[in-house]
Amino acid sequence: MTRTSLTTARALTTIPAVLALAALTACGGTASAGEEDSSTVTIAVDDGQEPHWQLIRDLVAQEGIDLEVESFTDGPQINSATQNGDVDLNLFQHLAFLAQFNVNSDGDLVPVGATAVYPLALFSTEHASLEDLPADAEIAIPSNPTNQARALLNLQDAGLLTLVDGGNSLSTPAEIESGDVTITPVDTNQTVNALNGAADAAVVNNTQASRGGLTDDDIIYKDDLDSGTNDPYINVFVAKEENADDPRFQTIIEAYHSPEVQEAVSELNNGNVEFKEDWTAEELRALLEDEEQVAASGDGRTS
Repeated sequence: MTRTSLTTARALTTIPAVLALAALTACGGTASAGEEDSSTVTIAVDDGQEPHWQLIRDLVAQEGIDLEVESFTDGPQINSATQNGDVDLNLFQHLAFLAQFNVNSDGDLVPVGATAVYPLALFSTEHASLEDLPADAEIAIPSNPTNQARALLNLQDAGLLTLVDGGNSLSTPAEIESGDVTITPVDTNQTVNALNGAADAAVVNNTQASRGGLTDDDIIYKDDLDSGTNDPYINVFVAKEENADDPRFQTIIEAYHSPEVQEAVSELNNGNVEFKEDWTAEELRALLEDEEQVAASGDGRTS
């Protein structure tokens, strides 16, 4: 299913604070009335120390919401905490990762709003462009399944290889149909270090590139963040399906897309981010269903 086939209106409706508070019921990690203030929403993230979270907390506090931000270091633990009701909401993952969790763990987590998509660019500290890569160049890519597939799709878009049936969000190096490069999967944390070894280039995520001292000057191919190829990698706010219509979540999502928060997130990522506030929850769930079909197929291809 392509995004252009979806007809859902692209608008997130802000519910006035007075009406929202009047309609609140306990959900997810929020205890029943009398046990915990129903204005409290707990969100699990992997970057709770970043300045934009305080900005978001301040904004939603004006709407009567007490946002508690809990930091985790492990993605599956975040999803498990959300699935178990220990937290109300989470933000750390893209749709392809969420689909893998739901299929592998029999989960019913759903996206309730989009944040942004981040680049997974091709870097080189030795070669200035794609054309400068030598014959049979060695390219390091992240070894975790979702970023590995995304890296292969981006290399295909760059014209360096082709994948069987065009590939998808579970493609592996075994599905490379043709190409003049050698692909070497490495741990995500080692993608930058690979450039100091045998690799001529490496596909590196935004966070690792920044931590490793890489700059935009080292990018020899930058993926198109507006392309359909990258739609499964839109990062999303996630909740249990039964809690997805909690009006407080939309207030939090709108706070994320406020100018001051987006400015802070953009600064944190050196401007390498494309915000996706126009995607509706319905569109995101339709795309999630497609990705769950891919995940359930087991071999990365659907019929």
